[in-house]
Amino acid sequence: MLFHNHYVGQQWVKLHLVCMCCAADAIWHDFWTKRAQRRRFFGTISRREIPTMKTDLVYYNRCKEVLSRSPLFAGLAESLLDDMLSLFRRDTWRRGVHLDPDIFQERFFLLIEGRLEVMRINPQTGRSITLFILGPGDGIDMVTLLNTKPHELISMALDDVALISVPIGAARDWIDRHPEFNRNFLPYLGEQMRQMEDLATDLVLYDTMTRLAHLILRHIIPHHPHSDDGLYHLKLIHDLHDEGLARMVGSVRQVVNRHLQHWRKQGILHKQKFHMEVTELEALQACADEAKHHVEKRTKMI
Repeated sequence: MLFHNHYVGQQWVKLHLVCMCCAADAIWHDFWTKRAQRRRFFGTISRREIPTMKTDLVYYNRCKEVLSRSPLFAGLAESLLDDMLSLFRRDTWRRGVHLDPDIFQERFFLLIEGRLEVMRINPQTGRSITLFILGPGDGIDMVTLLNTKPHELISMALDDVALISVPIGAARDWIDRHPEFNRNFLPYLGEQMRQMEDLATDLVLYDTMTRLAHLILRHIIPHHPHSDDGLYHLKLIHDLHDEGLARMVGSVRQVVNRHLQHWRKQGILHKQKFHMEVTELEALQACADEAKHHVEKRTKMI
């Protein structure tokens, strides 16, 4: 009897220990699951910080080359550009990372390589609208240079991106101290405001097909519109999935896919291996102009 009770006691202790281990595993699993979910949404910033940009002269010269072609820094004196670059540090973000908007209240980021999608998301419905697709030489969340109010933008890396960043206070000082930077900054900001105006106009006045036509036309490479293969190449949006294009025109993937398929059957677009190009620019322009004509006609009738 004593042996039996001792055996039962041992089994109870073992069972108790197993339950405790399972509970501990469940707690740790829940902790890491929630942490992974947050990282998947806001991302883990893979950051390599270096004491000075000139430590890596190859990358420094690469950044200088990109900035010299950027609308924000083009035409600045080389000495001023060197002074600005000395304040930056190097950053990298992995593709698919969503960035916490709070970081843009602390530092001003410039893209060196890759693309970034800037959007607003309705937290209740999950619906989103893309405001900008940014590329090399672009600044992220330019509004933060003008005021300190929180700006609820979600930025997602479309590629593995390379960036440089500077404390937000230092970037704001450029506006006060360097008129030559201001001469670039204000037109750059004005162009972004114009893009927002175009987006708002499209969403209110035109149907999805017209909005999609406008989007593609705005992204045709201006300086080399027609190559030897007879195709008009696109910048920044050439390899986006239908869902990404849908976010840019305030629609859904199925509707955008239907319009793209229609244009491909008509020979207006060419798409191969997720790379989209325009084959009939005049026909695509006609799609946009026809809808614009109808809107203007209705406006005159009113």
